[in-house]
Amino acid sequence: MSSHISYTTEEIANLLKVSKLTVYDLIKKGELPSYRVGKQMRVDAEDLESYKQRAKGVVRSSQPIQAQSSLPATSQVLTSGARPIIITGQDISLDILARHIERNVSGVRPLRAYSGSMDSLIAMYRGESDIVSTHLLDGDSGEYNLPYIRRVLVSSSYVVVNLLTRWAGMFVQKGNPLNLNSWADLNQPGLKMVNREKGSGARVLLDEQLRLHGIQASQIAGYDSEASNHIGVASKVASGEAHVGVGIEKAAAIVSNVDFIPLIQERYDLVLMKKAENRHWIESVITILQSEEFQNELRAIGGYDLSLTGQVLYEI
Repeated sequence: MSSHISYTTEEIANLLKVSKLTVYDLIKKGELPSYRVGKQMRVDAEDLESYKQRAKGVVRSSQPIQAQSSLPATSQVLTSGARPIIITGQDISLDILARHIERNVSGVRPLRAYSGSMDSLIAMYRGESDIVSTHLLDGDSGEYNLPYIRRVLVSSSYVVVNLLTRWAGMFVQKGNPLNLNSWADLNQPGLKMVNREKGSGARVLLDEQLRLHGIQASQIAGYDSEASNHIGVASKVASGEAHVGVGIEKAAAIVSNVDFIPLIQERYDLVLMKKAENRHWIESVITILQSEEFQNELRAIGGYDLSLTGQVLYEI
């Protein structure tokens, strides 16, 4: 029975598809009741289920908790009468956007899913997501996102809007003892890497750079070792489990004992699916992206280039 089941913070993070830092934040805010067993923090399944139902805005079910897929069901009916819209991606800016949508757009309830860029686009093609974030580099053209969006969302109607621009590059150990300063340095003998999962923007960035520099992935130790988010990659480098990993600057600012080598400014875009039931809120979301209130909140976090934020890049 669920009353006899409890979870560690790491298990909670895996179930909710969020980072452990997010779980600790929920516990700190009192949104997720917890207790300590020795040095380990635990959460009862019943309390986790209650939190999930509150977050979704639905009446609590008596069913025991089960592991969720990476994407919530779009067909779920909320007790408030608001239609759920699924926003996928891992950057904190998406959590801020979801809060602004909840406050300012009537008739919808934003739900978050934490999937990589390619998986998000595929989910959108299948009708499982309404707003997806993507940062996928096409190495041959040097263009971000649009080449992949056009290939995946065949015969679909959508609008692409910029969310922000941010630095991507390499996490290295403090002091950069191996003097890793460029993509070509990934060919260094004895190097050990930690990677991101297939379909993530960081994984695509790495694979494109390896291809362009003629480096065989099979030659890099740890290429098949995966972490599910930027902080996870940075943490493994900081702990000495790996010499290098690919990710974004902001994760390096959160994790201690790791340095960041900026190598490319990546465009982080949103794709909004223009289904009939979505058209009434798309303009409102673009207005939020262009608003001073939303952009000032992102500026307060730091590390983002907002010069293109809210600009419609492509529409079909």
